Amino acid sequence: MTLPPSYFADMYAGAEDPWGFRSRWYEQRKRDVTLAALTRPRYRRAFEPGCSIGVLTAALADRCDEVVAADVDEGAVTTARGSLALHGNVRVERLSLPHEWPDGMFDLVVISEVAYYLGSPELEQLLDRAVSSLAPGGTLLACHWRHPVPDYPATGDEVHGRLVARPELDQAVSHVEEDYRLDLLTLGSVPSPARREGLVA
Repeated sequence: MTLPPSYFADMYAGAEDPWGFRSRWYEQRKRDVTLAALTRPRYRRAFEPGCSIGVLTAALADRCDEVVAADVDEGAVTTARGSLALHGNVRVERLSLPHEWPDGMFDLVVISEVAYYLGSPELEQLLDRAVSSLAPGGTLLACHWRHPVPDYPATGDEVHGRLVARPELDQAVSHVEEDYRLDLLTLGSVPSPARREGLVA
């Protein structure tokens, strides 16, 4: 079953940054790999569900004209809004995903360390909504911890297996380590960075 909002409220009650997004080099390195995996230098409009306290959001803001970020926990949203106050191109909302979803289309959706909190029906709904909100040629990037966590309804590998099986998406990047997996997929075939710059015929 999908983890309830109280699970995250308890996590944030114990610490403002319970997963160590600001303090762990592991998290910094994973953010760097995530940003390096993006196949375009800049995006028009991005959505980051499950943004937590907004650390990855801040990095995405440097690559996007507009970023919509969301989290289910009000405390996390308040922290994210405070830390992102100087980023005029970012809006942080409290949303219960996947039932609530922002309006409009996105050319980038980043699902990082959030999908394994969902039970099977909600996970499928999340993927449906993510794909349906992608603009033509848009990018969906997912990154998740691979080690099993007893509390989580799914593993990162299970999430990514369902994601890459989506027939609407073409896989452009796959990066697998012992600790996490990252996949970047596009809605329709999109030229690689080298082809886009004329390095390949």
